[in-house]
Amino acid sequence: MATVRMRVNGAETSAELEPRVSLLDALREHLGVTGPKKGCDQGACGACTVLVDGRRVVSCLGLAVQYDGREVTTIEGVDHPVQRAFVRNDGLQCGYCTPGQICSAVGMLAEHAAGEPSAATERVTSRPTLTEAEIRERMSGNLCRCGAYNGIVAAIAEVAG
Repeated sequence: MATVRMRVNGAETSAELEPRVSLLDALREHLGVTGPKKGCDQGACGACTVLVDGRRVVSCLGLAVQYDGREVTTIEGVDHPVQRAFVRNDGLQCGYCTPGQICSAVGMLAEHAAGEPSAATERVTSRPTLTEAEIRERMSGNLCRCGAYNGIVAAIAEVAG
């Protein structure tokens, strides 16, 4: 067993965990933070996306012990204009992927603001324009079974604009 201490949504937490427990399972099963969803449990769908020290992380792929001493923000700790934009732009349907989509969008907007390029960025020497193609590329790690992609892109573009 390992003692894992994290700041989750602004609160100091600790848990005694087996070293092979994923961050997602630590959050959901040991800390009672159920916003991140277990979709594929393989890192392919993005439903479990959280922010660790402000960066996007697919929480099913990392071990909780890797995040000892770190700041973890889940949808429960997010207060961002993109949440209201998702509602205004119909960026959700069933809602299962929405916590991960929103956490990813918040992280993606911060990455873009910092000038980080993506695979869709034509010129890496300048801050890329946040076009629809750029948003879609940057959000490509988050899948929506309902197909609410147009609303998701519109919500992110609204906040970025």
